[in-house]
Amino acid sequence: MNFTLHIWRQENARAKGHFETYQVENISPDCSFLEMLDILNEQLNNDRISHPVCFDNDCREGICGMCGLYINVRPHGNDDGVTTCQLHMRKFHDGDEIWIEPWRAKPFPVIRDLVVDRTALDKIIQAGGYISTTTGGVPDANTIPIPKHVADQAMDAAACIGCGACVAACKNASAMLFVGAKVSHLNLLPQGQPEALDRARKMIIKMDELGFGGCTNTYACEAECPKEIKRQNIARLNRQWIGQMFGRDRKE
Repeated sequence: MNFTLHIWRQENARAKGHFETYQVENISPDCSFLEMLDILNEQLNNDRISHPVCFDNDCREGICGMCGLYINVRPHGNDDGVTTCQLHMRKFHDGDEIWIEPWRAKPFPVIRDLVVDRTALDKIIQAGGYISTTTGGVPDANTIPIPKHVADQAMDAAACIGCGACVAACKNASAMLFVGAKVSHLNLLPQGQPEALDRARKMIIKMDELGFGGCTNTYACEAECPKEIKRQNIARLNRQWIGQMFGRDRKE
């Protein structure tokens, strides 16, 4: 398979970026998208035309959340429920033109080419994405009975890998699906209950401080999430935020 690649090149966050066009040939349809970029970079190294295209990757198993690319105007490309590293070239047609960009969001400044700084998501986690517990022996799981449907909801929310596709897909660059998933997987379980309302407040405030936009309920985030996190987590987050606000008013 042969492809024409239009790739965003940018030295840093302050530099003016632009698209450059490359040709790749004899690509196996079973090749992953990142493997195809590896082949391109090997070609660029051999030809000494320009420096290799910079892009994030780590596990290449759809777990780490690093391989975020905007491919043909879709986060992670033209397949559902997959990360970029799980996207295969058989999803394209021979001779296709492919446009590849970094995430477009103010809180994700470009480091170089297709690599963006996503530490803003880490800062949201630091604000409240944890639980406080006493030290000592770990209690037996059977002593903390949790209904299966609650455990399933918490596990589904915990599947979020923090890739930022929800932010990239949202016209407001909102991180509400990410925050909702992180709050849900902790607050649904008994261990997270003591700090549940405060956790939602701290994480939403931090999200706003970092420049993420508000949710307008278009659900593009849910449609493009590689782990298919549900929008119900946003609704749960909003309920807990409102509950925290009313709780504070009663205390005052």
